[in-house]
This record gives sequence, structure tokens and C-alpha cells, in this order.
Amino acid sequence: MDNRPDILRIENLGKTFSIGAALFSRPLTLTALQDISFTIRQGETLGIVGESGCGKSTLGRCILQLLTPDSGRVLWMGEDIASLPKEEMRKRRRDLQIIFQDPLASLNPRMTVGEIIADPLRTLMPELDAVARRAKVLKTMEAVGLLPEMINRYPHEFSGGQAQRIGIARALITDPKLIVCDEPVSALDVSIQAQILNLLADLKDEFGLTLIFISHNLSVVRHVSDRILVLYLGRMVELAEGDDLYEAPKHPYTRALLTAVPIPDPIRARQRTIDGLEGEIPSPINPPSGCTFRTRCRFAIGLCAEERPPLENTGHGLVACHRWKELELQPGA
Repeated sequence: MDNRPDILRIENLGKTFSIGAALFSRPLTLTALQDISFTIRQGETLGIVGESGCGKSTLGRCILQLLTPDSGRVLWMGEDIASLPKEEMRKRRRDLQIIFQDPLASLNPRMTVGEIIADPLRTLMPELDAVARRAKVLKTMEAVGLLPEMINRYPHEFSGGQAQRIGIARALITDPKLIVCDEPVSALDVSIQAQILNLLADLKDEFGLTLIFISHNLSVVRHVSDRILVLYLGRMVELAEGDDLYEAPKHPYTRALLTAVPIPDPIRARQRTIDGLEGEIPSPINPPSGCTFRTRCRFAIGLCAEERPPLENTGHGLVACHRWKELELQPGA
């Protein structure tokens, strides 16, 4: 039994965006997140997966208060940070950091590596003088695999993998407790992805970090995550321990995502059945009634259109599907 304390609790989180309308028509509302609830234990990695547009990045930004939720609570160490004034929230940012998807786009091209990494210190740790800041920057550069002589170089002089190491160092410099990794390897070559993933795993152990790892790539998420949350159209459809989710997925959407993961063994790859997703993901402006996944699900029945499935405890996690118990008896379904 895992006795680690919960350090983050999300309760019924919701986020919508108003989409500007054309002349003589009303503005439209896009529901990005709805009724999201989960906890994260100290020192664990929670993977968040789903197709593009499912709300993964929006969720990460709402947790960090880079976006303001419309409803629900974000409890950090028991404190509702979603309701804090900006100045109070600024004091908490030392503990909550983010690594962005595009390493080069997230770095200021006019600043040196040393300036980029030290930038959070000027805002969040103003008590440090220039000498202390430089010493901390050099120590953090070493931790992420950057050489000291790189401190005065500019972002355009680095490869994508090196640039992401700079981004990781910038997130690490304030000694945070939680880092949101927003698809941190999707813009990198496969060989470089493995290096960055291994680096994040090492840093997690060395500094006792808690990570939220956002990705659309289930094979990447499996490599780093303790538990996995599956989102579809802004709603939770499954949450389980990593091994349980990969070995016995309960939701049809999770099953479809897993069958799309490449298998390195060509014989096994030819033998397995690909349970592809039907059609395109619906618009979040006008989502289907009931279960939002029903329009692409080959197991959908009349009830799926009438009622939204609640999140049920499976004994190994949570799933939102009216038929998950039936499908559990059909492993090859």
C-alpha cells in the first residue's frame, strides 16, 4: 500500500472558452474541461494522455494557474490556490514549474543560457545575489548535462535536445516540488527522446520531484508514469496504475489507443488486431449527448446516448463506461 501523502488534489475542475462569433451570431462556448477530479501523491508521476484537443495542456495550465478554472478547486498542499490573489500565487510558483513542448520556442533568443536559467531566481528568489545566482545556475546546468562553458551561449547555438535541457534547468532552478511536463519530448528525435526521458527519471529520484507528464504517446507515458489518466473531449474516461491500465484497459477508448502503439516485434505486430477509432473527434463546442465517446465506439448502445456514464471504481482504478463490466469479460473485444 502506498502511504505517500497527497500533495495535489483536483476537485471538479472545469474550464470553458468563449469563441468569438461572426456578425449577427452569438458567441460560442467551447468546453475544454469538465468535472476533472484526481489526486497526486508526493513523488509519483501521473501521465495524462489523449488525442490532440482533449484538454491535456489546458489541464496542466489550470493546475499551475496559468489559466483560471471556471469551476472546481486546485488544492496544493491542502491550500486552494485557484482562489489566491496574484501576489499570493506568485509566492507558490517556486514550488510549481513547467517544461514546455517546443524547447526552442520557449527560450528567449536574446538571452544567454545563464540568463534564461537564472530568470526565475530574480522573480521568485530575490534574496540571492549575483554570485549566488551564478553558482546555482552552474550547479543546475551540471545536473541536466550542460557544460559550464555553455553558460554564455544563445539558444540558436543548441540542438533541440540541448535546448530542452535548458528548459528543464529553468524549471528545476527554484527547487520545485511539482513539475508539469507538457509533451516535453514530442518535438525531439526518437533517440533524443530516450535521453530526455531518462534524464527526467534521474532528476525525479535525485530531487524528490513529483511530475505530471502530458503526452499523446502512450508508449512514452508508460516509460515514465506510475499512474495514467486518460482524457477524451475534456472528460476523464479512465484512471489507473500504469501496469493495470496497459495490461487490462477498461474503457474502449483506452483499448483503441493501446492497439495503436507500435510493437517492435514484427511477428506479434502482424498477429494483433488493430481496434482503430472510427471517425473524427467531435467538436468540443457541440459534444455528443451522454457519453461523448459513443459516436466513435463500436460497443455503444442506446443508454450511452441518454446518460453520461459516471466514474466507477473498478478495484484497480476509475472508468467512465456503461459497459465496462461486460467488456472486461471480453479481453479480445
